[in-house]
Amino acid sequence: MTTERIGPPVAAGERETLRGFLDYHRATLAMKCEGLTDEDLRRQSMPPSTLSLLGLVRHMAEVERAWFRRVINGQDIPLVWSDEGDFQVAYDATSATRSQAFDAWQAEVEHARRIEREAESLDVTGQWARTGEDVSLRMVMLHMMHEYARHNGHADFLREGIDGTVGV
Repeated sequence: MTTERIGPPVAAGERETLRGFLDYHRATLAMKCEGLTDEDLRRQSMPPSTLSLLGLVRHMAEVERAWFRRVINGQDIPLVWSDEGDFQVAYDATSATRSQAFDAWQAEVEHARRIEREAESLDVTGQWARTGEDVSLRMVMLHMMHEYARHNGHADFLREGIDGTVGV
């Protein structure tokens, strides 16, 4: 399956621009994983790190869930991969499969898109349990772009190490 990556709009309102950039980064992560086997996707960067492309996909499922469903929507639900709230668990994909990781990630992305679309404005807030602070949807979307951009940089190196592919 080929991922369609559409560039963000160059002349749009704030919300459409944020949505476009976030979806662009989501598509970038998917593209970095295209054409690889489960074994390739589980390949770790370097010991003792458990970082892998599949681990990044699993981590981003957690991040999508945490910020959109738990913070903005106020849902009292556990993380995808850890009932104890340990975000690091997602990185260890040694026994994970593409379908398992991507199904979870894509489900969380769809929840996030729905929550963002249904929100009255970017000024809608939710409470960040870690600090007790109110956090706006605007900040969440910006944080998500930052999170994807950082991890897509990791994905660049991981993919190059697997098969030499660069610049996707």
